[in-house]
Amino acid sequence: MCGISGHLGADGDGDLVRRMADCGHGTGQGEATVLGSGGVALALRPIGGGTTDASVARTPTGRHTLVLDGDLLDTAGVRSELTTLGHDLASGSDAEVALGAWVEWGPSGLDRLRGEFAVVVWDAETATLSAARDAFGTRPLLVCRVDDGWLVSSDIRGILASGRYDKRPNDRTVYRYLRFGVHDDGADTFFAGIERVLPGEVVTLRADATSAERTGWSRLRTELEDAARSPRPWSPELATQLREQLSTAVRRRTGSDGRVGTTLSGGVGSAALTALLAGNDGRTGLAPDGIDAWTAAYPDTAADETAHVAAVLAAVGSRVDAHRVEPTSAEFKKDMRGLVRAQEEPIGSSGAYTQFRLLREAAGVDATVLDGTGTDELLAGFGAHHLVHLRELRSHDARAAASELGRSAEVLLRRGRPLVTDRLRRRRRIPVESLLSSTFVAAHASEHFVSEDSGLRARLLDDLLRGSLPARLRAADRNARATGVSVRMPFVDRDLARFVFSLPDEAFVTGGVGKRVLRESVRGLVPDSVLDRRDKVGAVTPQSEWFMVLKNHIYGEFLSESFANRPYVDQTAVLEAFEGWIKGTNTVDSDTIWRLLNLELWLQEFFDDRAAEPEGEPRVKTDYEPNARKQLDLTTDDGTPVRRYPLRTELFTREDPLVDKALSYVTRFFDGLPAAGEEHAAATTGRWYYFISEKIVAITQGRSYFIWDIKVGRSARVLSRYVTRTPAGIGLGSPFTMQLAIEEAGLPRVVFAAAGGFVGKLIGRKGLFYELVGGDIRAIDGPTEYSVYPANVSAKLGPKDPDEVAARISAAIRERVPEPWRSSFGGTVVMDANDIGRNVLGKDAPGSKERYELMFADNPLGQGSEQTPMAVVFERPTDA
Repeated sequence: MCGISGHLGADGDGDLVRRMADCGHGTGQGEATVLGSGGVALALRPIGGGTTDASVARTPTGRHTLVLDGDLLDTAGVRSELTTLGHDLASGSDAEVALGAWVEWGPSGLDRLRGEFAVVVWDAETATLSAARDAFGTRPLLVCRVDDGWLVSSDIRGILASGRYDKRPNDRTVYRYLRFGVHDDGADTFFAGIERVLPGEVVTLRADATSAERTGWSRLRTELEDAARSPRPWSPELATQLREQLSTAVRRRTGSDGRVGTTLSGGVGSAALTALLAGNDGRTGLAPDGIDAWTAAYPDTAADETAHVAAVLAAVGSRVDAHRVEPTSAEFKKDMRGLVRAQEEPIGSSGAYTQFRLLREAAGVDATVLDGTGTDELLAGFGAHHLVHLRELRSHDARAAASELGRSAEVLLRRGRPLVTDRLRRRRRIPVESLLSSTFVAAHASEHFVSEDSGLRARLLDDLLRGSLPARLRAADRNARATGVSVRMPFVDRDLARFVFSLPDEAFVTGGVGKRVLRESVRGLVPDSVLDRRDKVGAVTPQSEWFMVLKNHIYGEFLSESFANRPYVDQTAVLEAFEGWIKGTNTVDSDTIWRLLNLELWLQEFFDDRAAEPEGEPRVKTDYEPNARKQLDLTTDDGTPVRRYPLRTELFTREDPLVDKALSYVTRFFDGLPAAGEEHAAATTGRWYYFISEKIVAITQGRSYFIWDIKVGRSARVLSRYVTRTPAGIGLGSPFTMQLAIEEAGLPRVVFAAAGGFVGKLIGRKGLFYELVGGDIRAIDGPTEYSVYPANVSAKLGPKDPDEVAARISAAIRERVPEPWRSSFGGTVVMDANDIGRNVLGKDAPGSKERYELMFADNPLGQGSEQTPMAVVFERPTDA
């Protein structure tokens, strides 16, 4: 794939090669300056490592230069007409044809062209740069006003890399995305100041102008509206004609040589493309040199299309080389940030990941891939289309509406089942706006979004040109560019769309199922088990199932400091809603969760200063090194020099035998000590102690609970809001930890202590709450973003009988550790430590608790993902 990057400025020629590179990704990626005069620099820039499909043409006089990104289809008629009019088309390039049409007929000349394209035209005489996209907007094109002119690019990165754009989020787009789930329905992108050229539109730019001039050149909307005014009566012949129209659309996009493939799901659209390419109708087939089919399998999930895909492959037989991938939740987690980077802007659901994975697999085969994008929008494949059709039918033919309602009862019941379930289970309704910052909501209170539903054709037109399809086309284009695969979409075809809009209502929806005419058109080619499906179909991910598996990871993102500081969300409300979604007690859906998560990952990727992810496996520290930003040695306030060796361990679970597992790490330490070096031998001659974090003691005692397993009461939610949270730990500032405190100490005592703590704050006395509540409530801790799983999604009580635990560990150490370490062992300490405080909860060692707290004054165990919940601590000889 190849994209366009460019700059239009008012500063004369200047160093155009340098400025061209500024608009791309640097001179090392094969950019070529195709235009450089009058303060204009345009570059053809490879995106995703694929082949170049952009081309350039200039008029003999040098007045016009056109850059085309994409492909024109069936240009023979236009070429003949242009040649008759005196245009020299000797090179035969698509750009030459597009430029001839532009010069001869102006922007409206693009209406004569079929294909998937975006063009940029420089007019040296008027010093204007024009940017235009095809009627459906299959290829992206973006413009951005900057101080010294305009930037034009096929992708966001081209603009970001220019160094001229001051990036910031577009709050209005963010609001509409979170609140209504819409995006790509207008010129605004998610980046403030970056606007997209709309489908069928030309944007004219002048270097000294502060705003762009937008003009529609396409008659597509008018053509479809005209076709819909006089629908043909239904007859079986219409299905045959549709198959011919679709075959023509496929043939246009396969070319004359090379391999062709499809992304195959269990839906009728992709199945139809596969069957037509393979020649399943008894003909030779439309694929000139073999066909590949890439399919994703999600066994045992709601997105499992395995049986339907298998049926299609069985029908096409050996004519198709099938490539199957089975993405997992773990792979999705690993690829999530890559998907966000590839998409450049948030997307409506994780469904684009299926295509992302399939195209990544297809990148290993030199083939053009046909995709069924646009089938649902063109042929009424969404559930909303059925409801619109029913309302429209009822308004002019009550008997027909009743008949259709009866035939679609099963489908309607399936769609209505979630609503019934919500009511029966008394799930709490959570409006999306309640998850957002009240200030953010107030600032955008005037925003609204209403899909066109005055009739089925109006809704289809809205979905094609404003609602659903533009977002899906953007996702498909970004996936294609990220993987370097040439993707073409036969259902996004102007002639096919005109034919479809001339069909009667009966051709679209019947019996609650859409795409009727398509189903009938390929009956006999595609198995009936696919054509007669009445459940949801299509290339989607098992989003809900995956999110449940990844709930700890998602919760960690929602718990993060960056998420808490966003001006868009109410973190507490989001955490409570996510908890309810996990437990099934509210009406939040997985798409809402995805939008919140996708937005956060997008902000992190494009706006936060994040350290680069290290390549390869991270290095694991040895037992004889300090944690990062910590030190081995410390001299306590009472003058005692100590050396602390934090021991890295595997994660502990409630099933682990604490003493045996803990002793294995102590043994490992002493076994490796002789080879650690003389410096360590000299520092380990004094009395030593074993320190163990109270967290793993509590975990192995079963006193740590996943947050979704804690039933939080109203009292806990209210009281937790008045607790001060610190960077070192959430304490009782979480509803989960407060609920544990109430269950441990009782609600009356917690309320009494909370009142006392409030008074304490007024008189300047800290910690009064914990003094009044008593017990080891201070040791209760909640989930923190920096902790490793499961601590990042768990709340825990303090350990039970910590003195007794310390004594058991000490006894085991004295029994198993060899001399001379046995006789120099001083005892075990159960420590609750973080970066702002230490608290010995239990010990089997002489002296006061304060003595051992001093040894951990800087918390050598760390505060994040170190995985060092224990330490061997030596009192160093003063001459060591």
